[in-house]
Amino acid sequence: MSILVKPDTKILVQGITGSFGAKHAQLSIDYGSQVVAGVTPGKGGQFFEHGGKKVPIYDTVAEAVKQSGATASAVFVPPPFAADAILEGADAGLDLVVAITEGIPVRDMIRVKRAMAGNTKTRLIGPNCPGLVTPGEGKDSHGGCRIGIAPGYIHKKGHIGVVSRSGTLTYEAVWQLTSRGVGQSTCVGIGGDPVNGTSHLDVIKLFNDDQETKGIIMIGEIGGSAEEEAAEWIKKHCKKPVAGFIAGATAPPGRRMGHAGAIVSGGKGTAAAKIAAFKDAGIGIAVTPSEMADTLLKMM
Repeated sequence: MSILVKPDTKILVQGITGSFGAKHAQLSIDYGSQVVAGVTPGKGGQFFEHGGKKVPIYDTVAEAVKQSGATASAVFVPPPFAADAILEGADAGLDLVVAITEGIPVRDMIRVKRAMAGNTKTRLIGPNCPGLVTPGEGKDSHGGCRIGIAPGYIHKKGHIGVVSRSGTLTYEAVWQLTSRGVGQSTCVGIGGDPVNGTSHLDVIKLFNDDQETKGIIMIGEIGGSAEEEAAEWIKKHCKKPVAGFIAGATAPPGRRMGHAGAIVSGGKGTAAAKIAAFKDAGIGIAVTPSEMADTLLKMM
């Protein structure tokens, strides 16, 4: 089993004709993902061709969904237009919108959150995230579902769920597991922006309900209170072992470090507070990134 996406999930790519969108559409096709449509306004009727596959391009998401049956999208749209692209996906009734775009104005994302508040069908992951991967059973986990920018070949089909605010630390945790012969059910990068669509807790609940996910790695960083909220729920409800790592322990207070959401203010969101919440919840603490997989595996 997996969460959110499966190998047969039909994907459309918003911004498929841009250099970044095109590159990662190609990589997803190579991985075996079911990329069935692209959307670029003004280029409807054209095709995106790669590896012998012709992917039709549409002017709107609604038309792409109607013609292709896509249920998920990857958003590779420049920051000034990305919020509208997300809302277009929600309006078209997609189950999942994965916003890869970095640099979307916070004000725009607040508008998106408000507009989607009553939408119980569409889940947003991101923005400013690497996306998600459900590994397949083929060589280098091919035949799975890759939405976003994560390197597919590092994954291995298995039973560990990974959720992270950091893209590169997601890849590090995945590769540590794969190198030890341990596979993953689904790996989800939720992004590092202060206003996003899906939280650590949202993903933890999905992993907890997934019968095939046997353990979880949760990677957080300074800023906000999402990790503490997830830890509180894990303490009361989670039936599975969870190991965690918090990035930014050496960051100077009051200074943004990397992600827009990685800022400590008013004494909240510190690495110490998050680590203390993890310990209180019985979450295994990886002191350094190199210990993430081993910390979890020792708990299982």
